[in-house]
Amino acid sequence: MRVALAQVDCVLGDIEANLRTAKTAVARAAEQGADLIVFPELALHGYPVGTSSADPIPVVDRRLRTLGEEAGIAVVTGFREDAGLHAYNTVAYLDGSDLVHMHRKLYLPNYDIWEERKHFAPGQSCRAFTTAYGRMGILTCNDAWQPFLPFLLAQDGAEVLIIPANSADTRAPEVLDTHAYWRELLRSVARMNELWVIFVNRVGATGSLEFWGGSSIVDPSGNVVAEAPVKQEALIVVDIDVSASRRRRRELPLLKDARLGLLARELNRLIEEGGDA
Repeated sequence: MRVALAQVDCVLGDIEANLRTAKTAVARAAEQGADLIVFPELALHGYPVGTSSADPIPVVDRRLRTLGEEAGIAVVTGFREDAGLHAYNTVAYLDGSDLVHMHRKLYLPNYDIWEERKHFAPGQSCRAFTTAYGRMGILTCNDAWQPFLPFLLAQDGAEVLIIPANSADTRAPEVLDTHAYWRELLRSVARMNELWVIFVNRVGATGSLEFWGGSSIVDPSGNVVAEAPVKQEALIVVDIDVSASRRRRRELPLLKDARLGLLARELNRLIEEGGDA
């Protein structure tokens, strides 16, 4: 499978401008033979959403559905989803005009400058899905910082994990270097779950937020096989062998020993003892 990482800047609240950027990237990726192009979190709306005047859009929006249709490639992109009473931070996997899967962000940060819980409802499911190229899963930015979610998707058969993000420089890099943290996290997630990790972060600045890019692909052994530059737009096109995940799982059969029944019993015990359901 040939994958394109669309490390783009976004215009806050200007859906039409962001769609034009996306269509240009899709066309360039198609020219290079890409089967799939992945955009950052909220690529169609920008971030932070609290200062945006753009309305959320439903998953049936024709503009969204036609992104990859003309070029004939699959598209993964993020947007603010209109779902009636609620809005969600959603990522869609589109194959032509068909919606194959959508992931609603599960863990919405609500600290420092990140105030997503004010503007979004949390998603309620985390499932792998089947594509023409293999079984995949999607986690959105902060979701990937919850260690059991990649594990859950791997147990559901995911061979490729897609992580669109809006990661910015922190105001206290001596406390948390987001570049280094993400790099180590992505390698660990890939290695421990024996799957491909496709991480796409945006670039550019909005207000005090400066997004650093550094999009990358990590193989099922935890090796970084491609990495985009920091703080500049880029389209990186990489060939990956999805079956490498299955081979790695045969070589080192960690996942089959998970004992899901044991985990379910202990999780239920913690919930009954007062944990978060």
